[in-house]
Amino acid sequence: MKFFVPLPRADRAPESLATNSSDSLGRGMDVALTLLVFLILGWLLDRWLGTAPLFMIVLTVVSSVGQFIRMKYVYDAHMQRLEAERLAARRRPAAPNRMEDAA
Repeated sequence: MKFFVPLPRADRAPESLATNSSDSLGRGMDVALTLLVFLILGWLLDRWLGTAPLFMIVLTVVSSVGQFIRMKYVYDAHMQRLEAERLAARRRPAAPNRMEDAA
């Protein structure tokens, strides 16, 4: 059984798989690894200075707050870009229908 593979159309660029996907997995890994690094740094500082889990807790909270603020700014920038694209698409004149031109 043969599978039909459509050829790319000349009037548009081929889309890659990454174009329509989000990088939620990458962002999640970024958050998890950053938290882990700060947790380990806090643990090492606590061992070196002989304090209770003071630095471990403080650095983990600082990392969590920083990651949350970073995610908010990235989200806001993404939403502003999408809003600008939506407004630009609204202001563009409608393309003429090719079927009407042929008649």
